Amino acid sequence: MLKTLIIGASGYTGAELAAYIQRHPQTELTGLMVSANSTDAGKCFSDLHPQLKGLVDLPVEPLTDPQAAAQKADVVFLATAHEVSHDLVPIFLAAGCVVFDLSGAYRVQQDDFYPQYYGFEHKHTALLAQAVYGLAEWAGDKIRKAQLIAVPGCYPTVSQLALKPLLENELLDLTQWPVINATSGVSGAGRKAALGSNFCEVSLQPYGLFTHRHQPEIAAHLGTQVIFTPHLGSFKRGILATITCKLKSGVTAAQISEAFHQAYDDKPLVRLYDKGVPALKGVVGQPFCDLGFAVQGEHLIVVGTEDNLLKGAAAQAVQCMNIRFGFNETLSLLPQ
Repeated sequence: MLKTLIIGASGYTGAELAAYIQRHPQTELTGLMVSANSTDAGKCFSDLHPQLKGLVDLPVEPLTDPQAAAQKADVVFLATAHEVSHDLVPIFLAAGCVVFDLSGAYRVQQDDFYPQYYGFEHKHTALLAQAVYGLAEWAGDKIRKAQLIAVPGCYPTVSQLALKPLLENELLDLTQWPVINATSGVSGAGRKAALGSNFCEVSLQPYGLFTHRHQPEIAAHLGTQVIFTPHLGSFKRGILATITCKLKSGVTAAQISEAFHQAYDDKPLVRLYDKGVPALKGVVGQPFCDLGFAVQGEHLIVVGTEDNLLKGAAAQAVQCMNIRFGFNETLSLLPQ
């Protein structure tokens, strides 16, 4: 049994992680922790997340001594702020833990990326170079050997899953950059109260135009530039991305379909629509990414949907853990 620790456990993603780990037959949930100054420290986890009452009734502990916490864990999930993960990762790696970091602290191996997009200088560039980017469907071989897995963000996951088969098969005319318009529910902003993500205040609105940190993450891992515009929608959870591309001359819908099926027919958490396109209601509360497309002449529109807290965060992290330790890829994520 893998002794498993979740840090940043009181947030929405932490709750989803706890539910998955609690029912995972190969893991033992040994701790739910938050920062030492968190107002959630000392509370019962199921009081914070009543849907887990009777399932996860552990206390939420303050993380006062990371070295001591590391000695009690084989696996650590960091659902923490970027700067916090930046500092904690070296401690847990030094103790021999396998770390799944759900923040952006180790996702991009570019020197100037973190000061520009995250506001801090990265002090652990050697570890940054060792981190494996955990886009589960595309990085299985690397994940199996990794000690540090940087779990992709929710927007980058759906965007890359939609575009990678097309790029791998050289179907796109990249003189026109793919245009990604993606809308997320308010849970993507986290559990902490803020006026800008207050459900009653939210209207459908784009943000981070040309400046959002996920654009360089997507571009770096796709190997091509994209235009990425995120939107905040007045719904609780889920992401829908509408991606417009230009096809190379002569590329057919049959070739696009073949590329998607070749990439994902053996990937249980990506579902393909051969007719029509997916909607959010198909993925909310589920660990899937759903993909569909339409073609007109040389223009292609791909639609991707996922639950931002699941395939965009907790489910993908557990999927990566399953791959890393040789378990069934969907263990605890889907009925077995």
